[in-house]
Amino acid sequence: MHSTAQHSTAPAEILANQQSFLNDLDARLWKSADKLRQQLDAANYKHIVLGLIFLKYVSDSFTAQREIILHKYQDPQSDFYLDPAMLSVDEIQEALQSELEYRDNYTQDNVFWVPQQARWDEIKSVVRTNIGDKIWGDKIFKGVANLIDDAFDKIEQDNPKLKGVIQRISTYNVDESTLIGLVDLFSDTSFTKPTLDGKPISLGAKDILGHVYEYFLGEFALAEGKKGGQYFTPKSIVTLIIEMLEPYEGRIYDPAMGSGGFFVQTERFINEHKDRNPAGKQKNISIFGQEFNPTTWKLAAMNMAIRGIEFDFGKGNADTFSNPQHRDTKMDFVMANPPFNMKDWWSEALAQDPRWQFGTPPEGNANFAWIQHMIYQLSPKGKMGLVLANGSMSSQTNNEGTIRQNIVKADLVEAMIALPSNLFTNATVPACIWVINKNKSRKGEVLFIDARQLGYMKTRVIRDFTAEDIAQVAQTYHKWQNNSDYQDIPAFCYSASLADIEQNDFVLTPGRYVGAPEEEDDGIPFAEKMQELTALLKQQFEQSAELEAKIKANLGGLGYGIN
Repeated sequence: MHSTAQHSTAPAEILANQQSFLNDLDARLWKSADKLRQQLDAANYKHIVLGLIFLKYVSDSFTAQREIILHKYQDPQSDFYLDPAMLSVDEIQEALQSELEYRDNYTQDNVFWVPQQARWDEIKSVVRTNIGDKIWGDKIFKGVANLIDDAFDKIEQDNPKLKGVIQRISTYNVDESTLIGLVDLFSDTSFTKPTLDGKPISLGAKDILGHVYEYFLGEFALAEGKKGGQYFTPKSIVTLIIEMLEPYEGRIYDPAMGSGGFFVQTERFINEHKDRNPAGKQKNISIFGQEFNPTTWKLAAMNMAIRGIEFDFGKGNADTFSNPQHRDTKMDFVMANPPFNMKDWWSEALAQDPRWQFGTPPEGNANFAWIQHMIYQLSPKGKMGLVLANGSMSSQTNNEGTIRQNIVKADLVEAMIALPSNLFTNATVPACIWVINKNKSRKGEVLFIDARQLGYMKTRVIRDFTAEDIAQVAQTYHKWQNNSDYQDIPAFCYSASLADIEQNDFVLTPGRYVGAPEEEDDGIPFAEKMQELTALLKQQFEQSAELEAKIKANLGGLGYGIN
């Protein structure tokens, strides 16, 4: 009995300790990083902070791998043991040094090779020497920023997948003492040997780095406000779409990928649901993305690199409409949160584009350009989840109503979800999720879900979904999709036929279909209720007239005439 109780509580204790460690790490790193606010805006200082975090991570991982290599050659039980009875001390030291600097000993285990000049301990020892020029080997660096940028250069040269990914920091005018302070702070953070109150925490380096990276992206997005929404989609929205689409394997695509949040959560989803689908493995998915903003493209590429996720983001940043990087690749899943109501997107070269199979989108709004681009990229059995402004569900102007009607008539729309307002850092307006499926299980029907009443106010201005909210929406969708234990719920969900939608002029606003919540029947007939309400209203009018007369009389007595 006693051992069972210990066993059942251990996982909870481990999870609690892990979360405490991560919360403490978040607070310490953010507090220090936030000091850069005085010198730079959030759009710029995020690159300095994330670059330094990445540099510390690759160096920690490299050092941890060195310890593994050392153990392998010093362990008498190992096949690689360097036996002192067979070799001299000098020969052993020479062999060890050779193996420790042998690149393949790192890359074969997916550990980034870090040249000596880019290793954290080396950088730390140099930056602490003095403020000003840094002498390292036969080179002189003008300040800490250039020293760190040189480390980035060395890492990119030795790791081709990082080419052009790491943002340099010497272009930003940051005080030397601030950078040294950040180096000192990150020196006290270990990605490979985490501890809480002196006790080790069972968290992998990639898990810690991934958490910190995601946390910082969210905090930077909040700090940047509207601009931050260009690269960051709230985790709860990403999770909801992934839980609905279930992308266990196949090609996954985001044509407006920002920092790559959909890809990160997909990897997490697959790992968390191995019991549900043992075939689902990271190696069974292929990641494709595109991003127009060059610095955001780098954020996404680094986001993948730190997690060891293989990706194809094209040759670099590019416009999805005028220069699609994956036009000929058909995708099994498309997930995206493109800019809402994007105005400046059109060019005459797009006039006869084959992607506009349901109608040419208006030049002043890209909403239906995004929808059609993604439908065009879908494989014959592909499906997609797309976040758009609410106007996409009902607008009848500039050919949008016709395009929406044609998409509905093609029986591609599977579900529409209305979201609450204040979910996004860059927009207070409510949005919706379009779920489009080229292989619908329920032909001629569309599921409408009104989720506007779900969620809670996470901050004074930001709303968020709970895990239960996400599960409620996703499970409703899957029950309907599988025709298993699904029921329409007034004010929440409704399964509509295409005929129903046509009667509503092909407007896809869920509130039009789900209706109002059912009220409990108190057994009192309507006529009797109406009679009572009318009598009550008459009584209140009489009381109001009586009160008004008393007020006039009182004011008259004070010498104020009231007509």
